[in-house]
Amino acid sequence: MSAITAKMVGDLRAATGLGMMECKKALVEADGNMEKAEEILRIKSGAKAGKLAGRTAAEGVLAYAIEGNVGALVEVNCETDFVAKDESFLAFAQAAAQAVVAGNPADVAALGEVKTADGETVEAVRKAVIAKLGENISVRRFERIETANNLTAYIHGAAAGEGVLVEFKGAEDVARKVGMHIVAAKPQCVSADQVDQELIEKERHIYTEQANASGKPAEIVAKMVDGRINKYLAEITLNGQAFVINPDQTVAQFLKENNAEVVHFVRYKVGDGIEKAVVDYAAEVAAAAKV
Repeated sequence: MSAITAKMVGDLRAATGLGMMECKKALVEADGNMEKAEEILRIKSGAKAGKLAGRTAAEGVLAYAIEGNVGALVEVNCETDFVAKDESFLAFAQAAAQAVVAGNPADVAALGEVKTADGETVEAVRKAVIAKLGENISVRRFERIETANNLTAYIHGAAAGEGVLVEFKGAEDVARKVGMHIVAAKPQCVSADQVDQELIEKERHIYTEQANASGKPAEIVAKMVDGRINKYLAEITLNGQAFVINPDQTVAQFLKENNAEVVHFVRYKVGDGIEKAVVDYAAEVAAAAKV
């Protein structure tokens, strides 16, 4: 039997919104497997799908660059929000985005060897900014889109912590509004045909188990499950979501009435999936006092 820690229980509670004891029991039943425990809770309680990636606490910014039919969205991380606002750090993030567009690197390691507009490599600029600011700074990830279609981008807020790069057909002001929607509503993909079939089958299993518990006939259960799946797909796909600017219509309807189409998008949130270490300064001071 795997040890069930308080942190595991807390993480599962944060993901599902259910009570501590329910979460602990599910973890015991799942022998410590977080994903299996979440599934158990969803079957038993009807809890909505959650994310077990943990709190997104890493600092940094997003930057983008678009040159003609090539665009890039880049995440650059640092240790504190103070450095994330520094002009040198922000300039490095922008230079990195422009280098991705110009150099078409295969990955983050290859990006380090690409020269910036000033003639220095991205890695050399990164080291210079580290030396100046005294914090570890890194390019975490990027995505580059080269297309015959149009490109636009939207970065949300002064902190530049969430953003999207959108490949589209039609008017840019329409695509930009949809980009704002993407940051707010966080769809996983454009349309239902792009959803991972394995993910759909997992949801279908959970909905079927829940519906079977109702005791209704098999044909009614099948209709209930199909309805839940359709609702689920509408919630996670861009085209199926209610448009945040006008919830009376879907994004697909908004695009159609404006003769536009979103082909693809890349959405990032700074620190997504990175768990930041929590420092207990009181404990450190107490321990030091005993020395």
